[in-house]
This record gives sequence, structure tokens and C-alpha cells, in this order.
Amino acid sequence: MTAPEGGHLDPASWHAPVVGVIGGLGPAATAVFLDVLVRATDARSDQEHLDLLVSQHSSTPDRTAKILDTDGTAADPGPVIAADARMLERAGVDLLVLPCNTAHHFVRGVHESTSVPFLSIVEVTAAAAARAVEGTGRPVAVFATEGNVHAEVFQDALRDVGAEACVPDRALQDRINTIIYEQVKANRPVDRELFEGCVDEALAAGAGTVVLGCTELSVVYDQQGFRGDPRMIDSLTELARHTITAACRPLAPAFA
Repeated sequence: MTAPEGGHLDPASWHAPVVGVIGGLGPAATAVFLDVLVRATDARSDQEHLDLLVSQHSSTPDRTAKILDTDGTAADPGPVIAADARMLERAGVDLLVLPCNTAHHFVRGVHESTSVPFLSIVEVTAAAAARAVEGTGRPVAVFATEGNVHAEVFQDALRDVGAEACVPDRALQDRINTIIYEQVKANRPVDRELFEGCVDEALAAGAGTVVLGCTELSVVYDQQGFRGDPRMIDSLTELARHTITAACRPLAPAFA
């Protein structure tokens, strides 16, 4: 690892590659991401785990609010995300990750203002979903925020890897929004049956798999007993797995 001029990491005590986590989008999702990183690493001591620098910037403006903004009054999260990326680069990280799917719409500023490699949660998840439906002729159902769907973040990513996306109808999206905003983001109990009913409805309508393209839904997946469920591709898990392998660490058998 080579820290840039003005950096603070001591290469003698930090094991490269150091991963910079642009976090807080939202806070619970970042906390679960860090927990999954630990569980998904095949490590036998503290020292065999990844070295991370985490920016838990929870006050970053709402991503969906800006995407859906029609009168120009919503605060722009793009410059904030880019500034956090630059802060992590100055500190000396070797790899950047952003455990938020909707924020992918704003990552151009990260690419333009930093030289550190950036691992995309959307790209690795779309690739996993394409593999899951390969040869079936079925589309991939995208469960995400209203902003993510409106910006066609996953629709574009899936198209790039040769898969077809299907987005929820209004009634189903409203139920997904309830889980994301009124339950997980509001720090309230999650309706597990509502979540599972949404998945079942998408599959019954012809989807070959369901992408959990919002990291708040990843919180449900991880904490409500859905981990390993073959019906779903979880974006936070995919990012954790690829972060570990990009850092040249082995995956724990349950995540390999």
C-alpha cells in the first residue's frame, strides 16, 4: 500500500489492500455490510481480517429524493459522496466500496475525483443475477428504491450483462417502499410475511430470481432468516464477497 501525500495510514501497521467504505447510506445497511464482511472472511484470527476505513456519513442527502426531484430543491448527495471518497483516498485506502445501490447513480463524481479502484455493488449483483437466470428465458425482478428504479440503475446494469429486468407494478413497489422506508429506515419491526409475499409475487409473475437491489432489503435478508434463500440475489452479500476476493482474502465456506 502506498498512501498519497498527506495520507495518515502507516504502511508498516496497516495490511494492504485497505478498503475504504463510503457508508451511512443508510446506517443499518453499512453496519450489516461490515458484519457480513467479517462472517464471509475465512479468518482464524483478528489479523487475518480486512483492514478498513469506514465513513459512516449518515447525514448524506437522500438519494431517491434527489433523483425524483422535480423542482430543484432537493439536496444533492453526489458532491458529498465524492468528497467522502476523496477523504478516504487521502487517508490511503487502496479500494473503495459503496454499500448503497441507489447511490450508484451518483458515482460519476467518485470516478472523476479519485484514482482509487472502485468496486460497484450494482455491477457485481447484476452479474450474479444474470448467472442465476441464464438459460431460463426469465427476467430478473428488481426490488429497489423508487429512485433506483426511476434512474434505471439495475435495468441498465442487467442489460449490459445480457439479462432482462422486470420492475414491480405500482402496488408491489408501494409494499417494497413500506419495508424500506417505514420499517428498516425508520428502525421499526420488519413485517417478514410482507417481505416474503413480495418475493413470491414477483416469482409467480414469471421472474427467475429477485435482486435485492436496496441494502435496506439486505438488512431484512440478513436479519430475518432469509440468508441462503435461493429465490434471491442479495446485493450486500455480493459486494461483501467481491470485496474480500478483491482484497485477496479467502471466502468462508458458507459464502464461497
